[in-house]
Amino acid sequence: MTTTPSDLWHHYGRTRAEHDREVPGTFRWIWSQDSGPGPEVLGDLSGRVVGDLGAGAARHAAHLVVHHEATQVVAVDASPGQYEMAAALFGHLAPRLRIVSCDAVSHLKATANTYDVLYSVFGALDFTDPRELLPAAVFALRPGGRLVFSTLAHYVGGAPAQPDVVAASVPARTPEGEATTMDRWVLQEHVWVKVLDEAGFTGISVDMLPSAVRGPRTADTLLVTATRRPFTAHNTGQPQARYSP
Repeated sequence: MTTTPSDLWHHYGRTRAEHDREVPGTFRWIWSQDSGPGPEVLGDLSGRVVGDLGAGAARHAAHLVVHHEATQVVAVDASPGQYEMAAALFGHLAPRLRIVSCDAVSHLKATANTYDVLYSVFGALDFTDPRELLPAAVFALRPGGRLVFSTLAHYVGGAPAQPDVVAASVPARTPEGEATTMDRWVLQEHVWVKVLDEAGFTGISVDMLPSAVRGPRTADTLLVTATRRPFTAHNTGQPQARYSP
């Protein structure tokens, strides 16, 4: 007998969705969402197929559809609650915006050589074991495709990031409001470089984006970019998971 995992993202963003249903006019990577670089980090999106991993309510994806020239933007999220919210807010942007209810790893494994660009804004890269997600991302990217993601440079509250591929338990809530925890990967820069390289990425760059404000819920951001290495083993039909913990 199997049970369906509880949707730990059910409540996230619901208050905002009640009063803000507009496509955002800006796209920010930084934790505070108030400064720093924007979608130009993704490169020229004209004619590209783009995937948002852990898209939540798909606000970033909707911005790219309205303000840029991608052929299609696919917003992927495992949370049924977030999928329903995204569909209600931005379903009218189909077919250029495609909203998918699926965990990132399963989706990527089913979409070989599909994407020109994959990105995540504190999304699936934070909440999925990178030893599983990164090889799947290589599998889904076309040769030379780019992965860009923002992630915490340290834990919210100031504790340092992990020096190895280790998840921490962070607070969460079930749809019924009960307190629980979920895994979050907050890794040091050199750890991200290592797992990206071993998964099949090259041209890896990590930039620190300091928070413009300070407080108990603020954090600095790592902005990571990498390119899919064009090795031929990628075309064998299975993700080439080359990292062994």
